[in-house]
Amino acid sequence: MIDRFLRVDHAGEYGAVRIYQGQLAVLGDSHPMSDTIKHMKAQEDVHLERFNSLIRDRDARPTLLTPLWHVAGFALGAGTALLGVKAAMVCTEAVETVIDDHYAGQIAQLGEDETALAAELEKFRQEEIEHRDTAVEHGAHEAPAYGLLSGLIQFGCKTVIKIAERV
Repeated sequence: MIDRFLRVDHAGEYGAVRIYQGQLAVLGDSHPMSDTIKHMKAQEDVHLERFNSLIRDRDARPTLLTPLWHVAGFALGAGTALLGVKAAMVCTEAVETVIDDHYAGQIAQLGEDETALAAELEKFRQEEIEHRDTAVEHGAHEAPAYGLLSGLIQFGCKTVIKIAERV
């Protein structure tokens, strides 16, 4: 179970970093949202580095699909940013909504022998909630076709979670 948790969480954090890199590549450094996106990306960088360590320390196997997440994450971030900053915020909100639920479910499954890991996941979860709330504050719900875009992104996230757990 822990191997599966670490594999999917590592993949997810890698994908999140790539999403923010894609958003920043399109919006650029001078966009009013770039500092906010850089802040969220910096937190994801910390999460990813921690999962890199946990994968090594616990001898867990990372997903074989990292090259796919590399391309897909960047494409999702860049693609939504090309639709406008509100669409980029829909992407952030949708992804972070799924990740909040995902981490909460993992935390609930961890036993008493994994309290340190549960505490780390809860810290990361709170930061993901912060990202989701930031996206809403910056107009995610005001984006054209919000429901459709959010639904598609959430469906995609849930699908890749299932794949990354196994592959």
